[in-house]
Amino acid sequence: MPPTTSITVIGAGSATFSLGLVKDLCLTENLKGAHVTFMDIDAGRLANITRLAERYARELGSDLRFTATTDRQASLDGAQFVINTADVKGHHHARRVRDLTTAHGYYYFGAGVIGQYYNFRLMLDVANDMTRICPDAWLIQSGNPVFDGTTLMTRQTKVKVIGLCHGHYGYLEIARRLGLDPARVTWEAPGVNHAIWMTTFRHHGEDAYPILDRWIETEGPKFWDTHVAARTHDIQMSRGVIDMYNLYGLMPIGDTPRQVGWWYHSDAETKLRWFGPPWGGPDTETARPVHVQQLTERLAQVDAVLKDEGAQVTSVFGRERTREQQVPIIDALANGVAGCFQVNVPNVAGILDGVASDVVVEGQAWIDRGGVHPMRPARPLPARILREEVTPRIDEMERGLEAFLSGDRRLVLLDLLADRRTRSRDQAEGVMNALLEMPGHEEAAAHFR
Repeated sequence: MPPTTSITVIGAGSATFSLGLVKDLCLTENLKGAHVTFMDIDAGRLANITRLAERYARELGSDLRFTATTDRQASLDGAQFVINTADVKGHHHARRVRDLTTAHGYYYFGAGVIGQYYNFRLMLDVANDMTRICPDAWLIQSGNPVFDGTTLMTRQTKVKVIGLCHGHYGYLEIARRLGLDPARVTWEAPGVNHAIWMTTFRHHGEDAYPILDRWIETEGPKFWDTHVAARTHDIQMSRGVIDMYNLYGLMPIGDTPRQVGWWYHSDAETKLRWFGPPWGGPDTETARPVHVQQLTERLAQVDAVLKDEGAQVTSVFGRERTREQQVPIIDALANGVAGCFQVNVPNVAGILDGVASDVVVEGQAWIDRGGVHPMRPARPLPARILREEVTPRIDEMERGLEAFLSGDRRLVLLDLLADRRTRSRDQAEGVMNALLEMPGHEEAAAHFR
C-alpha cells in the first residue's frame, strides 16, 4: 500500500469545491488512507463540511481521515500538498464593490488592485508559512487571481506552485455543439490565465476548425437567435465569442471572452446583444445574483443533508469524478500516475514566445513523480493575440503586483487610468477614493499610502 498522503485545503468552507475534492479522493485508489486537513476561518461552515465529508467517505467505503482547524499554520504541519481555494472577501462583498464602481461610470467593474490586495496578502502568507513549515510541499493555487497570484508567489518565495483554473474545458462545449466525440478531440490553448486561445483543435487527427466554420455559416445565426442560456457562464458559442474568433483568428476559451474587447462589455444592453439572453453572460447585475443564489442554495442543501442523519450523501452529491485537476495532479506527483494537464507555471519552457521566464503562463504540462514538465505548444500564439490581448494582460498584472508590493497609491491610480472605461483623471481618482473608503477595505486603505 502506498504511504499516506497528507493534503491541506485552505478555504475549505466552500461546499461545492471541498465535496468535489473528497469525491475525487475517495474514487482514487492510490490515495486510500489519505489524511485531509480542512482549514477555514468560518468555524461553522468548516464543521459542517467536515462532518459531511466524513459521511460521504463512509458511504463509499473509503478510509480517508479528516481534521478540521481554523489555525492556518497548524493546518500546514506535515502537509505534502496544499490547495488554496480561499477568497478572502467573498461574493457578497464583490457585489457591493460592483454597485459602487458602476455608480462611478465603470460598468460592473471589480475593485482591481484594491480588491486583489486581500487575496494577494493571503497567498503570500500561505506561501511563506509553507516555506517554514512544509518546505517540500506543493502548493496548488485554485482561487483567483490565479495568474497574478501565482506569479507573485513564484517571484517572492521558494514554494513549489501550480496554478489551476477550469476555463480550458470550454473546448468540450465547442465539441459538444459541433457533434464531435470529445474523446477524439485533441487541443491546445496557451496564454495566460483568463486569456487563453485554442491554437490546436483536431478531431480524429484532422483539423476541426473547418467544422466550426461550417457550423458558424449554417447553424450559427439560428442558434444565436433562439438559444437561451441555462447557466450564467454559458457563452462559449455565443455571438460575441464567434465575433472574437473572426477578429483574432482563434477561438478564445473559457473565461477568456469575459476579458476580451471593452466594446463587448460596455453596458448591459451590449452584453445581452453579444452573449445572449437571459443575462448577457456571467458578469452582469442580473447574472451575478443568480450565481450567488446557486451557491447559497448549495449551502442550504449541505445543511439539510447534515440535519438528516438518514440521508444518503452520495444520493445528493453523486458518485462520479469531477473534472477538476487537483486530485489527478496529486496522484501524478505522489504516485507516478503521469498525465497531461492544463496548468499555470512560470514561462521557463517558453510556452509563450517573447514573454519573460518569471511570468506565469498557462499551457499544457506533463506531470509525473519527477515534477511538472511544461510543454511548448505545437503552434505559437499569433502576434496579434499576443500584442492586443496577452501583453496588455501581463502589463496589468505587473502594475498590480508593483502596487501591492510597494503600497504606492499612485500606482493604483495609474492602473485605473489605464482602464478603457476611464474618461478622466477625476473619474479614476473618484472611484479609487470611494473604493478605499468603503467598509471592508480599511486594511487596503492603510496599505496603499
